[in-house]
Amino acid sequence: MRFTDLERPPLDEQFLRGRLVRPGALWTQIDVLAETPSTNAVVAAAAAAGQPEGLVVAAEYQSSGRGRLGRTWTTPPRSALLMSVLLRPTNVDAARWPWLGLLVPLAVAAAVRQVGEIPAQVKWPNDVLVEDRKLAGILLERVEGPAAVIGIGLNVTLRSDEKPHEAATSLALEKAATTDRATVMAAVLRELASRYQSWVDANGDPAVILPEYRELSATLGQRVRVELPDGTFLEGTARDLADDGRLIVDTKEGPRPLAAGDVTHLRTA
Repeated sequence: MRFTDLERPPLDEQFLRGRLVRPGALWTQIDVLAETPSTNAVVAAAAAAGQPEGLVVAAEYQSSGRGRLGRTWTTPPRSALLMSVLLRPTNVDAARWPWLGLLVPLAVAAAVRQVGEIPAQVKWPNDVLVEDRKLAGILLERVEGPAAVIGIGLNVTLRSDEKPHEAATSLALEKAATTDRATVMAAVLRELASRYQSWVDANGDPAVILPEYRELSATLGQRVRVELPDGTFLEGTARDLADDGRLIVDTKEGPRPLAAGDVTHLRTA
């Protein structure tokens, strides 16, 4: 595929490696692909082949990008930051691995707040919002190894006429302080490495994540409508997170801890 949009320069692989791949650092290899069906698939294959943690694969365009619940993630070439990372928190109990799905959105939101200077928040389980507009999505997959493959899709220069749905947004549409993808990518990887290391050092203790998650959550304290995996719905108030990362929703029938679901924030009258 040929890329001709001069307003969307390519990612500088050498710059990113120079900034992030250093002795003792989490990130050991950064590859930038012109096009791939899915960065998660590339990283999952590397994990299966025995690649150590720290691999980062970014793509200028994904032809078959996947989001949560089997949805597609499609953006114009170079309009988004599309990347997947390989992590192997082998000293953390397997029951605590789902917390990675909450840790990564925190890192993305923190990076956006830092370099983009916009008030990004996290939406349970793994989206990043500006108000109720979706800026980024995270996809966590556990693969044999064991390993965690985490995909990040962050809209950077997506324009109004390119939005896949009305609720989508981008750094450009939110008038962020920067829309340089290399700057944003470096910030995301730095914030992710810092939080991941603290979490691993604490043997996956969610107490490392919870205070910041509560602070940046757009979901906790809100009236929500949740579509469950079986197609049913429930409504209530999102009160807190359980020790295993499930969302606790107070309903008329009592508290319901939810491991998965599609959350809609309900506006109060």
